[in-house]
Amino acid sequence: MHRRNITDTTVELTELGFGASVIGNLYRVTPAQDATDAVGAAWDAGIRSFDTAPHYGLGLSEHRLGAALRHRPRDEYVVSSKVGRLLVPNEAQCGVDTEGFVVRDDLRRQWDFSRDGVLRSIEDTLRRTGLDRLDIVYLHDPDDHWPQAADQAMPALAELRDQGVVGAIGAGMNQSAMLARFLRETPADVVMLAGRYTLLDQAALDDALPAARETGKSVVAVGVFNSGLLSRDRPAEGMKYDYQDAPPELVERALRIAKICEQHGTTLPVAALAFPFTHPSIINVTLGMRNTEQVKRNVELHRRQIPAGLWDDLRVQGLIRSDVPA
Repeated sequence: MHRRNITDTTVELTELGFGASVIGNLYRVTPAQDATDAVGAAWDAGIRSFDTAPHYGLGLSEHRLGAALRHRPRDEYVVSSKVGRLLVPNEAQCGVDTEGFVVRDDLRRQWDFSRDGVLRSIEDTLRRTGLDRLDIVYLHDPDDHWPQAADQAMPALAELRDQGVVGAIGAGMNQSAMLARFLRETPADVVMLAGRYTLLDQAALDDALPAARETGKSVVAVGVFNSGLLSRDRPAEGMKYDYQDAPPELVERALRIAKICEQHGTTLPVAALAFPFTHPSIINVTLGMRNTEQVKRNVELHRRQIPAGLWDDLRVQGLIRSDVPA
């Protein structure tokens, strides 16, 4: 699988990445063997980029990913995790996590973008994964924490990067405007852009993507199916968009895009996965993969070629912005 470097670093990502949120029991239980098999199938397909976070299943994702990778050659793969949510004992348990993961709530998340919080979070992640190092560390959803994230967390990560403890640093968010600030105003090498450069939402063309071009920095795209609406050949009512029921007008828009894809001999999911790579700053698309079947499907989608003229037709129909790169 083709690889691309995070600009000005030695960290190299495969174009397709394995998102480990779902093996942390996102929305429903993923059996432990399914999680292990999914990582193995990704490895066999050539994927060498794996993303996790403490938030995902209150540490379950990190435990499972680390165990599945532990006996692989360490220099052959890249692992990213995140800081900003410490896991601490939960003294007000109700039995199950309340933030979307089907796990016991013995722990709870505590926002902390302080220097000490960053160092503690990385130490905890290394303990949970059993790994000797992290290749990329992102600030996780610092939307409401800019001063502490920019003034304490990013300088702490920069020190670790400059000491060679981590390979690259950045921030990951569901908005693009603040990511532009991280690119322009902090030592970030890369940002993880969630859902804001897709077939249905190109908001990042107004801020984060121009900032990446101006600074020469890199972007990882996630959420490219917008929570599922772009994941099937024919979108339908009841599908999700950005974690909620999709509005009828977006279902209709996705269906129009799907029909044009069919006219070009391809499918909506193929186009949705390929679309982020239209921008030269995007070096990787990371997808959640719960089992071997999902891994195989995503790898197959990634391998398919986009027909000439598809993006032009979508522009002409007003279904993607006219300033999407050719």
